[in-house]
Amino acid sequence: MFIKWKYEKDDGTAGDLLVRQSQSEPGTVQATDDYARRVSIDEKNNLLITEATLKDDKTFTCMVVSGINILEYPVPVVVHKKPSSVQILDKAKVLQRDKPTTVGTCVATDANPAAKITWRKNGQPLEADGKVTVITPNTKLDPATGLSTTSSILRYVATKQDVGAVFACMSTHEKTNQETVLEPIPIHYPSEKVSLLVMSKRPIVEGDNVTLKCHADGNPPPSSFFFHIKGKKIQVENSDNYSLAAINREATGEYKCTLTDNEKLEASQSIVVGFLDLSLSPTGKVDKRLGDALSVKLEKNTSGATEVSWTKNGKAVEEPEFSKLSYADAGEYICKVSMNGLMRRQSFELVVEGKPVITSLTKHRAGDAEHKVLTCEAEGVPEPRFQWSVNNTKEESSYINGKATHKITVVPKVNLTVSCSVRNRLGDDIMTINVSSVFKEDREEKGAQEDSDDQSMVIVGIVAGLLIAAAVVGLIYWLYLKNSRQGSWKTGEKELGTSEESKKLEENNHTV
Repeated sequence: MFIKWKYEKDDGTAGDLLVRQSQSEPGTVQATDDYARRVSIDEKNNLLITEATLKDDKTFTCMVVSGINILEYPVPVVVHKKPSSVQILDKAKVLQRDKPTTVGTCVATDANPAAKITWRKNGQPLEADGKVTVITPNTKLDPATGLSTTSSILRYVATKQDVGAVFACMSTHEKTNQETVLEPIPIHYPSEKVSLLVMSKRPIVEGDNVTLKCHADGNPPPSSFFFHIKGKKIQVENSDNYSLAAINREATGEYKCTLTDNEKLEASQSIVVGFLDLSLSPTGKVDKRLGDALSVKLEKNTSGATEVSWTKNGKAVEEPEFSKLSYADAGEYICKVSMNGLMRRQSFELVVEGKPVITSLTKHRAGDAEHKVLTCEAEGVPEPRFQWSVNNTKEESSYINGKATHKITVVPKVNLTVSCSVRNRLGDDIMTINVSSVFKEDREEKGAQEDSDDQSMVIVGIVAGLLIAAAVVGLIYWLYLKNSRQGSWKTGEKELGTSEESKKLEENNHTV
């Protein structure tokens, strides 16, 4: 006969929504309240409700009326709403170690049904045990809206291992999760251990600045300490360090620091201050005479092994020993002694003095053959002054390591005896040399050349005469031989000659 939809009002009575007499008609709305504009029926007789609210959280009933029977079927409807927000209130600023402290209150507002809240630490769920972890849940229903607000208070007993821990609360509604994370909460706890640190470089030597730092493991760190410095107790506020300026060897010993609120907690450090004393004899400027002896003594007072080095005029040398001083020994001597970063140095400047002595006096002719160069060399300290007994046209001088050289250029017109004298405040010396005239040497050289030419001509003449004489003798001898041979060939003929020649020939034959 017809189909009707109705619902159960808040007072328990039934309220009509709409009715349909036949499938061909759209249905007649019978509701007089807010449902009048929000309900309709489709071709399959389904009830449609638009703009659902929490007020629709009711039981709706479908009634079918036929000629012989009335059938009803109730449909309970639940309207869900996720929380409007999830936040943590009353956040803790610090957690006290070993004391229950409220971490915060997690609140999930305006949900239907009420949301479920859980707590996590470092991503792991926290289970309430009533001792270390205490969780107090609460749910409030707003009668006006029908929405529920869920809250959960977490109290936690922190330890030192919880430093940096991250707490979070999670709201679960149906299949939706919302999480809110807390920033890491500092954990306060008293100091249990104190340490004393020496912040200065090691090893410590005299003159260093040393800083002592007292460190305690509490949180927050203590801001006040007692430093025990060589029998004195010194309080330091708002700092954890104490400085010792330009420390000396007397500072060697044990140092302590304690907390001002708990002097039973203390720490100590031993400090050893290295030192190096150096004594050199002689020092400064040392004036000595040539040939003297000089004793060099080095004394050390140190706290450890040392390295000793010597330099003379910037170059490395062995430890100096002077039994008989020479000019070459003069110079600046520096002794350096080092030990574990500590270095001491002392020096002396040795000056070896002596009266000047001329070592050589030489001469040579200049390249232009018109001048002569005289060179006088001498040794002496202080630098000697040169004086010559002859005028000159050019001078050159040098003085290196006690050796002086002085050159002059002269044009001697006559033979000269030239003297070179040297002088300093310790004495003098003189030496002479014979210098011949440049012009006389030229004449002698020219005369010697002419004599040589005359002698050459005489020799050539003698040789030519000897050759001519030899030729004449040879010719005579040849003629003689020729005549003798012709006589022997005419033995059988009568020879012509004077009576005297015949007589002499006969006498000769008889003698033979």
